[in-house]
Amino acid sequence: MQKVTQPYPLSKSESLTETLHGVSVADPYRWLEDRNSAQTTQWLEEQRAFTRRYLDSLPGRERIRSRIRELLSSDFLDTPHKVGERIFFLKRSRYSEQPAIMMRESLDGPDITLLDPTSHFGLTSLSVGIIGVSSDARLLAFTVREGGEDLHAIQIFSVDEGRIIVDSLPRGTSNGFVLSDDSTGFFYSHDVSQTNRLPTSAYWHAFGTNSSEDFEVFAAPRDKNVRLSLVGSPACAYVGFLVTRMEETRVHEFYVQDKRGRLPARLFLHGIEGRLIPRISGKSLACLILSGCDNGQIICTDLQSGVGAWQTVVPPSRAKIHDFALVRKTIFVRYVQNAETRVEMFGLMGQRIGQLPAPSDGTTRLFPCDPEGDSLFYRFSSFVEPPAIYCYHPQTKANRLWTSQQFPFDRSSFVVTQAHCNSTDGTRIPVHLVRQKQWAHLHSLPTLLTAYGGFGNSITPEFSLFGSLMMEKGCLFAVASVRGGAEFGEQWHQAAKRHNRQNAITDFLEVSQWLLRERHTSPQRLAIAGGSNGGLLVAAATTQSPGLFRATLCLGPLFDMLRYHLFDSARNYIEEFGSADDSNDFPYLLAYSPYHRVKDHTAYPAIMIVSGDSDSRCNPMHARKMTARLQAASVSRRPILLDYRPECGHRPVQPLQTRVELLTNRISFLCRELDISA
Repeated sequence: MQKVTQPYPLSKSESLTETLHGVSVADPYRWLEDRNSAQTTQWLEEQRAFTRRYLDSLPGRERIRSRIRELLSSDFLDTPHKVGERIFFLKRSRYSEQPAIMMRESLDGPDITLLDPTSHFGLTSLSVGIIGVSSDARLLAFTVREGGEDLHAIQIFSVDEGRIIVDSLPRGTSNGFVLSDDSTGFFYSHDVSQTNRLPTSAYWHAFGTNSSEDFEVFAAPRDKNVRLSLVGSPACAYVGFLVTRMEETRVHEFYVQDKRGRLPARLFLHGIEGRLIPRISGKSLACLILSGCDNGQIICTDLQSGVGAWQTVVPPSRAKIHDFALVRKTIFVRYVQNAETRVEMFGLMGQRIGQLPAPSDGTTRLFPCDPEGDSLFYRFSSFVEPPAIYCYHPQTKANRLWTSQQFPFDRSSFVVTQAHCNSTDGTRIPVHLVRQKQWAHLHSLPTLLTAYGGFGNSITPEFSLFGSLMMEKGCLFAVASVRGGAEFGEQWHQAAKRHNRQNAITDFLEVSQWLLRERHTSPQRLAIAGGSNGGLLVAAATTQSPGLFRATLCLGPLFDMLRYHLFDSARNYIEEFGSADDSNDFPYLLAYSPYHRVKDHTAYPAIMIVSGDSDSRCNPMHARKMTARLQAASVSRRPILLDYRPECGHRPVQPLQTRVELLTNRISFLCRELDISA
């Protein structure tokens, strides 16, 4: 074990307490919430220097870095958009820092570079993404993003002219962008500070005009709890406006307007609770509705019919509908059931056509597609199979591999098994175990356990470069499908939502104990890792049972559950977690909030927390405060590290070299703590 031999940087502890619902709550490191203060800046510089010295001292870093760079440097294609015969996509070529926007004139045509962000902008920190292609495939709308932040600018590329045109939207929060069907302009809702554009309004911009001439086409109520989203496709003659009120549950209204503005927006749905996902194709409107414990249904109507002419085309079933795609008259519905995915096909009248002929024993994900097009692109991967993209033609039923990512390792050397363990209330929790075949008969392997457990996001067999690299080192990779996801339907999500959140943590702890009982591993060889809500999960498990683990890795996490909702966009999570402002929610949040569960004079495992200034989903104040609290409390002499970078955010869009360094840090840390040869 690499012990901490140098003292941690000084973290000033203040005697700050406040009374919430009659309970006195201490918050000694609240001063670290202020990122712009001089003392926070100095503290971060000292923490970064401390972490850098520690990580640089670990043996084998160069070998790890070299292997990661080898794996990350393979060509990678992503997010295909097919319009007519042209296919637009992102491609990161070998050793390129960022993916470029590419085009093919046909499925098998040569790759044509449209825009390389590194050479065009001169910065490796800028990344691009495709958000729309005009119906004639001559205009392409793309985002420009700095680091991993959610904010982005939107620009338009003229494909035939090979240049960016002047019409654009500045860096801001996009709530929707829809090109017109005649390529004369675009609809948008774009929240930019210090402008008179309202985030709850949609606007029209005509190409070739000044942005000051843009005019409002739709207005939702001006309320901080109201969110507006735009829905539509360039080929469609309609644009939709989804109005969501963030209350105890989300309540939606959906309006549709002719793009030419001949008629005002019509209200098609109102008072829809839960989740609403609309899709427009031609004159048809299809909506996925997920409400309460319902596993979801899809309803359709003709936009020229009355607003009450709805038909249920995909009724609820035992499997939860996670999303769907619409290609002309075919609805592709992605289900998750028993921690597995499948895609069923339906007609607009509800007739079942069949099942998408995707590979099995892995995870299928649908790409956004042109509803008026002739193809569906989807991605498939498994624990041991890297991502591959397929193209399916509903009319001909042809299904073909379009591209696959080639990694230089032997997939046949790994074995995947599934087991179950019982949680404290008898609930059976699925656990996938992946390891090298040569170690399959051995006990007490170094083990990395991960899970997510929230927001109805299901954990199904999917490729992880991080997990694969650890397995190469001889590690057992364990993935638990704890409650809070939707692997067994919406009830599985509700069972660990809001006041039931402890169920997900308990499930995770029981899986950890099961790994020890079954002699898969030992306490000195068990590490846990999670990101975002998964980071909250593993931190809660660590603070509730610190002696159970040797190492904990938290990526972009939430830690202070009493104040999380006060920062950035985290108010959107109140439906999932609750709010400390609510006396009914407060005791449940306090009971598991990791920041408040840290106890002085406790032997905590080695912990690495990863965050950065660009994270607006899980504000980096969580990482700063938790690092200071743990460093002051732990007596184990195992390291408490903060890997903090200003440019890092919630999105994994860092340049290649940054990704290599971030992965090198994580794997070096875990190898050292689990006593794995680097």
